[in-house]
Amino acid sequence: MQTIGLNQTLTATTKLTPAQIQVIRLLELPSIELNQRINEELQENPALEEGRDEVAAEEEKFNEFDDSYMPEDGYDDGRQRDPLQNEDFNYEQYISDDETPGYMLRQEYSPADNDRREVPIIGGNSLIEELKSQVYLTHMTKPQRHIAKWVLGNIDDDGYLRRTTEQLVDDLMFQEQISVTDEEMEDIVRQIKEFDPPGIASANLQECLLKQLDCKEPKTEAIHLAMNILSNHFEAFSKHHFEKIIQRLDCTEEEFQAAVQEIVRLNQKPANAFSGSMYETQKETIIPDFTIEERDEELFVVLNTGDIPELHVSRDYSEMLENYKKMPKNEETRQATQFIRQKLDAARWFIDAIKQRNETLMKTMTAILQCQYDFFLDGEESSLKPMKMQDIADKTGYDISTISRVSNSKYVETRFGIYPLKYFFSESMINAEGDEISTREIKKLLQEVVDAEDKQNPLTDEQLVAVLAEHGYPIARRTIAKYREQLDIPVARLRKAL
Repeated sequence: MQTIGLNQTLTATTKLTPAQIQVIRLLELPSIELNQRINEELQENPALEEGRDEVAAEEEKFNEFDDSYMPEDGYDDGRQRDPLQNEDFNYEQYISDDETPGYMLRQEYSPADNDRREVPIIGGNSLIEELKSQVYLTHMTKPQRHIAKWVLGNIDDDGYLRRTTEQLVDDLMFQEQISVTDEEMEDIVRQIKEFDPPGIASANLQECLLKQLDCKEPKTEAIHLAMNILSNHFEAFSKHHFEKIIQRLDCTEEEFQAAVQEIVRLNQKPANAFSGSMYETQKETIIPDFTIEERDEELFVVLNTGDIPELHVSRDYSEMLENYKKMPKNEETRQATQFIRQKLDAARWFIDAIKQRNETLMKTMTAILQCQYDFFLDGEESSLKPMKMQDIADKTGYDISTISRVSNSKYVETRFGIYPLKYFFSESMINAEGDEISTREIKKLLQEVVDAEDKQNPLTDEQLVAVLAEHGYPIARRTIAKYREQLDIPVARLRKAL
């Protein structure tokens, strides 16, 4: 009988093929980063070439397909399979199937099309893209930069990195097949926490506020006192035990109030600092991954390929491999043959991964269009239906992790603005009339009620329950507390004006 010692752990791992790992990485990239990734691969692999393979184009003329198609009822015929989970997925056979709706080869989008850049960006910004650009300003090695950009994908919408070092190390191994020590991960996270805006990637509110104070210059007495309060008396401060803090610090009430003023000016959500002039500058760099177009009173999804080049396997390298196979066998020819074969395989894997990425993106976005069709018609937030990632996973046949990767850092351009794909996901509940409504609508009302409350007498969770019930939303107090925390709204006693 086998026993496991105190220092041993039993873990289960999922073995992914190189092709699957390639698809996973490409799925997570928005269009602008995909272009950069392709350029890197072109530089590293001489067997991969840019441009159209004219010989292959003639051979495959009948296979031409369109990057766009409309969400017909029943388009999900059960044959959609997740390329990340099925090694026998025949992509070429799939896209040439006569029953697959409406493909034609097209380049639908160009960043030089200035008219289309006047569309406002709704519900998101390019914070993560800006943070990724700061990775190149560090002294990180290339492997460290790759890990750092992956870590940035774990930052939540408020700008916090709430995952522990151990969780990050485990997830990196599972998702990217990259093994690092806790110390190596901590060093990368430490460097990320030096990025702008101050407080980004903090683990909690205390760390976030202290980082912002630490970046302030010059350091006044009020700032020093504020840092002391947050470092050593944070719990008492959060509970408004001000008199107790004043006694412990042996400071005057005026000095304490000056320190408090420094604290209240800080940003509790570091991601919100990415606004104003910086936002206006960065928003022009966002290239939407999809466009919703209307033709003959029907809506279609268009995958924006833009400047992304066509790729093909080098015929020179293919011929070179055939020539080496005919040569006398020795160590030199064996090594040369192995090198050429590896490069050719890598080129084919990469081209296939790009195709599978585009296929997966189109299937996912089309399912989203189907579910939120009314919104894409009128642009009204009230038209958004409750929709979870599991709903799209069920509709496409993909795993929910695949849907999550597609939705992360991707944008769609509509007639009403540019939206991050995450904007369309929300849970649901049943209102007093028995209708299913989006929790987004409830959270919006909750925020409005709190914004309008008397700050001298803020509403308790029990009172918020009563107010929302009056609007037809019978919600339990624990649900109010959960939504309040998700909106980063403090409890009533902490919302009371000083």
